[in-house]
Amino acid sequence: MPRLLIVHHTPSPACQALFEAVLDGAADPELSEVEVVRRAALSATASDVLAADGIILGTPANIGYISGALKHFFDTVYYPVLDQACGMPFGAYVHGNQGAEGAVKAIATITTGLGWKPVAETVVVHGEVDKGARERCWELGATVGANLMS
Repeated sequence: MPRLLIVHHTPSPACQALFEAVLDGAADPELSEVEVVRRAALSATASDVLAADGIILGTPANIGYISGALKHFFDTVYYPVLDQACGMPFGAYVHGNQGAEGAVKAIATITTGLGWKPVAETVVVHGEVDKGARERCWELGATVGANLMS
């Protein structure tokens, strides 16, 4: 059974809403063959990554960058997974009250260094989480999950 790992930092109600929408998409009944595993960014390990077939990353944009928790995740797993997780399909979502460009760029730079392959466009949400933001995150979860079934 393919395994989808969701690594997230959800310090706010907005980030929690996006995380839940991603989970709902990944848990769509049509994806019942995909096991969904969720880990807070501060507790996710290299073993979690190596056991996964795909990853979704979730973070707030803090001062124009990814959260310290997601940065810690990358710092912890980077070298232990570098060779073995090359080609890992992934997607990401970012919430910011202002600019999120730095966070999006950081995710792209780090995942490129890891050799991971984006299978969905990064979902960026500014400010309040509305129905459209939830739908885009649902689609992200479903898209990355469906990619693991093919």
